[in-house]
Amino acid sequence: MAQSVDKNIRTKILKIKRGSLLFPEDFSKLGSSEAVRLVLHRLEKEKIITRIAQGIYVRPKISQYIGEVLPSAEEVALGIAKRDRVKIVPTGVYALNALGLSTQVPMNLVYLTDGAPRVIKIGKRTIKFKKTTPKNLLAKGEISSLVLQALREIGIDKITIDEEKMIIELLKKEKKSNLIHDITLAPVWIQKIMKKADQ
Repeated sequence: MAQSVDKNIRTKILKIKRGSLLFPEDFSKLGSSEAVRLVLHRLEKEKIITRIAQGIYVRPKISQYIGEVLPSAEEVALGIAKRDRVKIVPTGVYALNALGLSTQVPMNLVYLTDGAPRVIKIGKRTIKFKKTTPKNLLAKGEISSLVLQALREIGIDKITIDEEKMIIELLKKEKKSNLIHDITLAPVWIQKIMKKADQ
């Protein structure tokens, strides 16, 4: 029995595209949670998969120059959101960096979520999921939801002319219906900036 669990999990993992995140739950139909855990632990020892955080593994991509290539903290956050079927929105310095408004690469990624709050360590970086109200996750546009969070981080009356110009240019790439929808979610001072992209 244990051998077939091992064999089935191995077979499934070897078919999965390299770089894909693996969670114990992905193999729940192949054996008990304890059996799955033991097989994953064995595969990690055999260097078939790499554990990147508690309960999160990957079959790493292999580079001829640097060897194992592990997923970024951002990819891990998206993978967890997908697994848990929850929404996440980048906040703070990370939102500024994602928009190109800051060159500072944050060591700690903070996301608002409608899922469970938690902190996950990935190497030297941490991913923090902060529970928030549904209203903060209603933004539809990828760019406009980042803009909302970035402007909140910058703060009222602190935005420079260059930053504002850059934000307006970015928002012009947003789908019109999403932009119009997301403007209504913003505080008045942010609405004024966002509306300039819709003129």
